[in-house]
Amino acid sequence: MGVVRGLSLVAIGLGLLGGCANTGLVDPIEPAESVRVGESMTDAQVAAFARLALAGIGTEYPNKPSQVMVGPESVLSPRELHPAFYGSFDWHSSVHGHWMLLRLLRLYPQSSVADEIGAALAEHLAADVLEAEAEHFRQEHNKSFERMYGWAWLYRLAMELEAWDDPRGDEWGENLRPLREVIVGRTKDYLPNLSWPIRTGVHPNSAFALGQTLDFARLMGDRELEQLVIQKSHEFYIADRAYPVAYEPSGQDFFSAGLAEADLMRRVLDAGAFGEWLDQFFPTLGSGELGNLLMPAVVSDVTDGKIVHLAGLNLHRAWTMRSIAAVLPEGDARRKVLEASAEAHMEAGLAYVFSGHYEGEHWLATFAVYGLTDVDGGS
Repeated sequence: MGVVRGLSLVAIGLGLLGGCANTGLVDPIEPAESVRVGESMTDAQVAAFARLALAGIGTEYPNKPSQVMVGPESVLSPRELHPAFYGSFDWHSSVHGHWMLLRLLRLYPQSSVADEIGAALAEHLAADVLEAEAEHFRQEHNKSFERMYGWAWLYRLAMELEAWDDPRGDEWGENLRPLREVIVGRTKDYLPNLSWPIRTGVHPNSAFALGQTLDFARLMGDRELEQLVIQKSHEFYIADRAYPVAYEPSGQDFFSAGLAEADLMRRVLDAGAFGEWLDQFFPTLGSGELGNLLMPAVVSDVTDGKIVHLAGLNLHRAWTMRSIAAVLPEGDARRKVLEASAEAHMEAGLAYVFSGHYEGEHWLATFAVYGLTDVDGGS
């Protein structure tokens, strides 16, 4: 595992938040333990994160299907609709819960939960259930289903399988191929028709999805998809100046739209060109003036499924700040500002992951593990 630049020591409050009733999904671990971003977790930490996802991917209800109904035949249970990704409240959360479990299994193959993770993934990534998922996306009335947030996490799942040197990775990757290919096709059809970027702090955000898609295209050697993403990134973002930092966050953001854009452009541009672009995009960054973007968000109600998004915002800000900082020169004032803020945001975000409430617990561990295991650092 690589160690991210701007290392931070962060406390993971495992089931220790005052006033939060535990739902029984996860056994609290005491005392709270610390982990450095990009360094190894303890077995207890791996197990705690894994058990959130293990509980979630098998929990069919409550559920938010987001389906287009075209007739009585469309009235199906979540598991009938999505036999692989039916749990964790919605399709995209289920997909990235599977990604998180796979990542933990790949990085910690000797963990105490490795066998349990492997058994769950073998069931959910079987050929027949993934073919059913692919068939869902082939239907024309479902062509925009989970576009592009869920697609982005499916790409990340495919990348994790590709990186895993294990026979199970080969098998499950092959099982995933039909679904992966239909979503690649949908992406190639969609992006030429997308005339404007979607600059939101929630699921439809274009920049986050384009960044994940670009990583996928490069890993898989899909030059057509890579060039399409690069073209759209230039078209949408290259001329952006003086991002309005005072407008973030909105009250239910789990992305920073500004940082997601910068995180995409550090992938698209070489280091020198990116540094110049960043000066125009965040002109006051070097002086430590980035408005609300440098202030971790406080979650006023962890039981509200929208308000708890702000916990994910802190984690997203942390990982994007670190990845942006990593391509800036050593000693660059902008790098120091971003690294310090990333530390504060990671600590703030982690405090809400193990809240005892399903509204956050069905998804926040993914954002935590994404940052803690240094995904964008190449681990």
